[in-house]
Amino acid sequence: MAIERVGVVGFGLMGSGIAQVCAQAGYDTVIREVGQPLLDKGFGRVDSSLARVVKAGKMTEDDAKSARRRMRGTTDLKDLQECDLIIEAVIEELVEKKAVFGTLDALCPAATIFASNTSSLTIVEIAAITKRPDRFAGLHFFNPAPVMPLVEIVQALTTSDETISTLRAFVTSLGKTGVVCKDTPGFIVNRLMVPYLLGAIRALEQGVATIEEIDTAVKLGLRHPMGPFELIDYTGLDINLHVANVFFDEFKDPSVAPPPLLKRMVLAGRLGAKVGRGFYEYDEKGQKKSPQTK
Repeated sequence: MAIERVGVVGFGLMGSGIAQVCAQAGYDTVIREVGQPLLDKGFGRVDSSLARVVKAGKMTEDDAKSARRRMRGTTDLKDLQECDLIIEAVIEELVEKKAVFGTLDALCPAATIFASNTSSLTIVEIAAITKRPDRFAGLHFFNPAPVMPLVEIVQALTTSDETISTLRAFVTSLGKTGVVCKDTPGFIVNRLMVPYLLGAIRALEQGVATIEEIDTAVKLGLRHPMGPFELIDYTGLDINLHVANVFFDEFKDPSVAPPPLLKRMVLAGRLGAKVGRGFYEYDEKGQKKSPQTK
């Protein structure tokens, strides 16, 4: 199946990045949000991102303008019914995702492929709301999508080999590297990363070292670009807590049980860089200041 038009549902951090990547690769891209203010905010994020790409010399201004023209916003899911592929990037809640795909399934032709950008939920459980489980898969992009080169292509028990072949070709056309994995919580990257991040929080709880010392040790000793607490703040403490709960519900493994400190910080509203305070404090420009917890 040839993909020519792509739909993206959700225009937040991930949705805007995914939509930009698709438009840059030459696809007509239709983005749906629940309201015009959120669409405007998403397009503002895309415009800033494209400007940075042009400034870095990785794209001409004409190419950036062409990519922007290929993007169209809407508040009506009906406007996505002519898309060949629809990628969902809404809030990481099963009920919300099922509601989106239940509506789309009734609107779109049988040939349309559905994909979820979920990082932790079970693909087959979302696909079950539709009448096309063979044409339903996971496409897990990484943040920031315009920069990160990897996409996990998730094959559920019901996903056909033909669908996976189509998505492999699509991901390659975006200039990304696709890896196919089974439909298990966390897929590949988060399956390995979540226990590591939770382990860092437990090491802090046990007094092994301070936040800054643990981050420095990981960056210099393991050559990671970010320390675990910097990464948790960047992705959001609430997101990490949600994923840990999903993992523990599935595996009942103590290594992925949410540490008490993580739960307390989320309850306190210290969600990370997006709110100016997590394990570190951030200024109005999003620059890291000092640790908040020793």
